[in-house]
Amino acid sequence: MRTRILPVLAVGLLVAGCGGGGSEEKADSSGGSAASETQKAKGPDDGAGGTMTVVYDDATSPEAVNGKKLLQDNKVLEDLAADINASLKLPEDIPLHGTQCDQPNAFWSPSKKTVTICYEDADLSQKIFVKAGDKDPNTSAIGSEDATFYHEAGHMAVSLYNLPITGKEEDAADQLAAYILLTPGDNGKVDADSVQSVKDFARTFAAYAQLKAEMGAKDNMADEHSLDQQRVYNLQCWIYGSNPEANADIVSSGGLPEERAQRCPDEWKQISHAWSTLLDDHWK
Repeated sequence: MRTRILPVLAVGLLVAGCGGGGSEEKADSSGGSAASETQKAKGPDDGAGGTMTVVYDDATSPEAVNGKKLLQDNKVLEDLAADINASLKLPEDIPLHGTQCDQPNAFWSPSKKTVTICYEDADLSQKIFVKAGDKDPNTSAIGSEDATFYHEAGHMAVSLYNLPITGKEEDAADQLAAYILLTPGDNGKVDADSVQSVKDFARTFAAYAQLKAEMGAKDNMADEHSLDQQRVYNLQCWIYGSNPEANADIVSSGGLPEERAQRCPDEWKQISHAWSTLLDDHWK
C-alpha cells in the first residue's frame, strides 16, 4: 500500500484554483518579487508587437523549490511561451512567471498583463501522480501544468482581445485548454502527449474531489469554477467527443457515463467552432 500523500496538503488544496480577484492578490503578495532569471522565448519575428517572456522568481519553501526545479529542469515555461509566440499575435509583451505563491495556484492578471504558474501547483501535481502510482509522475505533472497554462491562456485571450464569452469564463477557459491540446496540427494528426495532458488535467481535479470527500469538505457552490468532478466529466467528454473512436476507452472504462458521451461529439464541435471563430483574427 502506497503512503497517503494528499491529506497533508489539504489546507493548500482547498484554497487552490485559478484566480482573478482574491486568489490573484494572494499569490502576487506572497510570491517572490525579484526575478532570479528572465528568458525570452523564441518565436517568429513577424512584427506582431508582443512576445511572451519567461521569468523564474526565487523559491524558498520546500514545495516551491521542488516545483521550480520540475518546471525549470524540463523547460516547461519556455516551451509554453514559445508555443504562444509561434501561434498568437500578442498586442504587447506578456511575462510568464514561475513564482512561489505559498499555495497551489495559477492565474492571469488583467491589470499586470502577466500569467503566473505557482511553483506549488507543479509540486502538488507531482505528488498527486506519485500517489496515483504513475511510472513517470514528472511527465504526468508537466502534462497537467501544460493544460493549466492553456486554461490561463484562455483568460488571457478573453482579456487581451476583448472576446465575448457567454456563460462562465472559467468553463470557457477549460474549453480553450482542451481546444488547443485536442485539435489536430497542420499534419492532420492530434499529438498523443497533448491528449494525455488533458487526461492528466482531469485526473488532478478527480484527486481534488476525492480529497474533499474524504475530508468531509463541502463544495463551494458559489465559486466561479464548476465543481471539481464536473470539470473531470467535462474534460473527459471533450476528449471523447474530439475523437470517439480513438478515445472509446474513456466510456468503456466507466470514466464517462454513456448518456453524456452520446452528446460529446456535438459538444466538441460547438466548442471547436466557438474558439476557432473567436481566435480567427488573432492567429499568426
